[in-house]
Amino acid sequence: MATLSGRRILIFVGDDYEDLELWYPKLRLEEAGASTLLAGEAAGHRYVGKNGYPCVSEAAVDEVRADDFEGVVIPGGWMPDKLRRNEKILALVRRFNESGKLIASICHGPWINISAGVVRDVTMTSTPGIKDDLVNAGATWEDRPVVIDRHHITSRRPPDLPMFGAAIVEFLSTSR
Repeated sequence: MATLSGRRILIFVGDDYEDLELWYPKLRLEEAGASTLLAGEAAGHRYVGKNGYPCVSEAAVDEVRADDFEGVVIPGGWMPDKLRRNEKILALVRRFNESGKLIASICHGPWINISAGVVRDVTMTSTPGIKDDLVNAGATWEDRPVVIDRHHITSRRPPDLPMFGAAIVEFLSTSR
């Protein structure tokens, strides 16, 4: 099993996040030895997922720096539509992209990538509902459970989580 000891991963959280798309990658990364940090627009705030599962943010996005992490996980749900309006979140995603660090997005998560301007010439997947958004922003869209293009890992929806989690762990275990 891959060990990610010492690797730090940022995970965005906000109201109406897709419960499984946040918790599955978080727990999978921690099982592999990584440490995760849940960051929302406010530190210590209790956010509620689409299915009612609560999550308390450990930090405010204004307090975090991309340089302190090996990557970011962007869950879906309706959360990305709100968070993509936050310039600090977009700047963090741009910095991860410039550094060639992991940007893992699932379902509606790529909405944040679109608003950050980091999808042009990247092959991605997502929920089919935002396929046109990705294509119009310059991405190539594929209907597959997981798509890996350089440091971008994307998946469609909760049933793809086992492959999404495995791809994230594999990427982090082989990159430095």
